Amino acid sequence: MKFGVGQSPRRVEDERLLTGRGRYTDDFQPEGTTYGVTVRSPYGHARILGIDTADARAMPGVLAVYTAEDIAQYGPIPCLVPLPGRIETHRALLTKDVVRFVGDGVAFVVAETRAAARAAAEAVVVDYEELPAAATIDAALAPGAPAIWENAPGNRVFDWRVGDEHGARAAIASAAHVTRLRLVQNRVAPTSMEVRAALAEWSDESGLTLTVGSQGVAAMHKTLSREILKCPPERLRVITGDVGGGFGLKVFLYPEYGLVLHAAEHLKRPVKWTGERSDAFQTDSHGRAVVSEAALALDAEGNFLALAVESWADLGAYQAQFGPAIQTMAGGRIIGGVYRIPAIHNHVHGVVTNTAPVDAYRGAGRPEATYLVERLIETAARETGRDAGALRRRNLLRPDELPHANGLGLTFDVGNFPALLDAALEKADWTGFPARRAAAEARGLRYGRGAAYYVEIAGGGDLDEFADVRFLADGTIEAAVGTQSNGQGHETSYAQVLAERLGVPMEQVRIVQGDTARLEVGRGTGGSRSMVWGGGALIEAADTIIEKARDLARADLGEDVDFDAGVLRARGSNTTMSLAELAARHPQSLDTRARYAKEKPAPTFPNGCHVAEVEIDPDTGRVRVARYSIVDDFGTLVNPLLVEGQVHGGIAQGLGQALLENVVYDENAQLLTGSFMDYGIPRADDMPRNIAFASQPVPNPNNPLGAKGCGEAGTIGAMPSVMNAIVDALDGTHIDMPATPEKLWRICRELSHRTAA
Repeated sequence: MKFGVGQSPRRVEDERLLTGRGRYTDDFQPEGTTYGVTVRSPYGHARILGIDTADARAMPGVLAVYTAEDIAQYGPIPCLVPLPGRIETHRALLTKDVVRFVGDGVAFVVAETRAAARAAAEAVVVDYEELPAAATIDAALAPGAPAIWENAPGNRVFDWRVGDEHGARAAIASAAHVTRLRLVQNRVAPTSMEVRAALAEWSDESGLTLTVGSQGVAAMHKTLSREILKCPPERLRVITGDVGGGFGLKVFLYPEYGLVLHAAEHLKRPVKWTGERSDAFQTDSHGRAVVSEAALALDAEGNFLALAVESWADLGAYQAQFGPAIQTMAGGRIIGGVYRIPAIHNHVHGVVTNTAPVDAYRGAGRPEATYLVERLIETAARETGRDAGALRRRNLLRPDELPHANGLGLTFDVGNFPALLDAALEKADWTGFPARRAAAEARGLRYGRGAAYYVEIAGGGDLDEFADVRFLADGTIEAAVGTQSNGQGHETSYAQVLAERLGVPMEQVRIVQGDTARLEVGRGTGGSRSMVWGGGALIEAADTIIEKARDLARADLGEDVDFDAGVLRARGSNTTMSLAELAARHPQSLDTRARYAKEKPAPTFPNGCHVAEVEIDPDTGRVRVARYSIVDDFGTLVNPLLVEGQVHGGIAQGLGQALLENVVYDENAQLLTGSFMDYGIPRADDMPRNIAFASQPVPNPNNPLGAKGCGEAGTIGAMPSVMNAIVDALDGTHIDMPATPEKLWRICRELSHRTAA
């Protein structure tokens, strides 16, 4: 059918968004709206001796100034990770005694205008006693380091291990060759185009309504009502409109969401908080921030024998909602990739510092894991004189070896990893690289090549997802799904799935989202799960609708009714009725709420190979990605055009971390990269001029679409492939991300001097 699964119609939401008719949180402006501003700590670590709000309260237009004492009835923002032995670090909506990072909220001002609220926030006087701070992992673990939490000795909050420690140690001790690396994952800021915002409204009849940029309203509703407000769930409604980028950061609750709800109920007025970019840099959950010591053991033929990793994960001042899971259950179980490695052991230390909390950021642990193993493999190839592509091919799991348990709690189910590797190397013209390098060197440039074979866990740990489908009087089929688009194109891809299953034109289907009054259940968007689970829920709903339609149509068509391409037909005759006609005759009878669930949910494993070539100008340190090739396996592609767009966006973020992005605090835990003046993100001219993309899907057998997820894959493959190419251009000289022009210039000068000597 036209625009069914596997075809590439353009995004139906784009007309609305590109013509200014999108509705983001700050666009909602109910009558009588007031404005909130958070008073934030200027110190990385300090004791609060007193807060004087008298002058602020007396200022024109000020309606209220709240401190911790005013909201003592509310619960803290919970960390939701059930990690054994983890020490709690509770984060209140407003800090009462000790601030632990620059940006920690100590008061909340509400006024008639934003300007009045800002002026009053500046008039709040806080008496601080500054305390010693620890802004890095090394500083937090050093002897005599300041105690960030009294209940966390040595600033450690968990110790997590998985795998075969004895086997890995024994194999490394007896191996023909061992490659060792210390790798730093630089801390990054998500920098979504739309900053965080929240609007709260109060009604005596219905209670509170929160409009907020999120990645799923149901989960936010559950945590807010149960854990923080401690109110009956029916007294809170959560709405999300259009969302200008999520990348993980908009999954989570932040103090402002509880604060505007409190203020709206207290003042009986709508209260809006809209963050500024400085708020975002200071308080949005950061990503990555982990240091690893890793060893890869090989035998004399180049077969992998063991992988041992010890990592120190920076969690920031508070353990965020999923923060402790990122380097453990999310990325920590996949560090060996889809390679044949008999013994793997991973040991992760959770460390708190006087910095913004760290949580999921696009890929959430999987980019870190892939970066680690792919940097090791490329280094091992150089150290042993092997071709990096051949070394990967030798050790990749073959289809006949699947399913394969990796020893860390995961079982890889389906895939043809060697075939994807070979296809990617062919697409990249792997054998033609020496000529391109020679041509670049003739122009005075350094030229390098890097590959990375990635795998990620998509949709892991989920139990179910929901869809609510209704037939409207105008013939539209409206479907609400428990996920939330942050720019992925759900209104298009979900419509394709439902339209094909029901046999109706795609234009007849409208996807809605983001309102707990319509759909109060759902797991939201994250972990590349939407098409697997949300698509599964739509198929479940469609199949139920078809059965309902057959039952209803029997009154008009007889006992034996067939359904095909949106038409009900009496078997053995030409008597037919369309689904739309049946819905019109029986209003609301076809409406269906469906739950797609699995007793033993298994993740999917999107995978593929990225190959990058870079050129470096030794006189300036400027690096350019000259060629970029990818072959991916995402299972069934619902909309190939949207998939390729997702991959391009992921590459931009992976390349940004590799070349530009770095959140920096000084020794006093002062944020030095608090604006785009000091924090670099990729622009169009940083991207490869052309990205050669191909798909070789192996459908996943564990969901009705055969999909595997694609939203994070570009980021996962980009970081290691680009960094491997840079290291190759530097003759194997190790460099940590970000590979900035200043760093590259210095290394190029050193290499030049070494050659001259």
